[in-house]
Amino acid sequence: MTWEYALIVGLVVGLIIGAVAMRFGNRKLRQQSALQQELNKNKEELEAYRQELVSHFSHSAELLEKMAQDYRQFQKHMIKSSTTLLPDMATSDNPFSYINYKPVSSDSDTEQLTADAPPRDYSEGASGLFRPDRRS
Repeated sequence: MTWEYALIVGLVVGLIIGAVAMRFGNRKLRQQSALQQELNKNKEELEAYRQELVSHFSHSAELLEKMAQDYRQFQKHMIKSSTTLLPDMATSDNPFSYINYKPVSSDSDTEQLTADAPPRDYSEGASGLFRPDRRS
């Protein structure tokens, strides 16, 4: 009979040790699964943010293109009305006479504004500004 009591006590002690081992072993598993869930959540948020950025920049590009088209249309209108309404004005006095239209080299029928000559922010020769005065 004593061996039966020893077997029952051993079984109870084994169950207790097993339960304690599962509790502490399971904590690490729970931490790992919680970290994995957090990682997956952060990946989803990052992907949503990227999609939002792509959407934002594509919409901004569309708005910018529309604004550029409206600006070209406005300038075209101003040139046409200035030449129509002020036919006697000299070309040099017309504020819109410097603008020429050249077709864009693509399949679209849009036009691009270009100036006759770009502004120059430099001089061709030396100005002598930093030349030492030799009259001493």
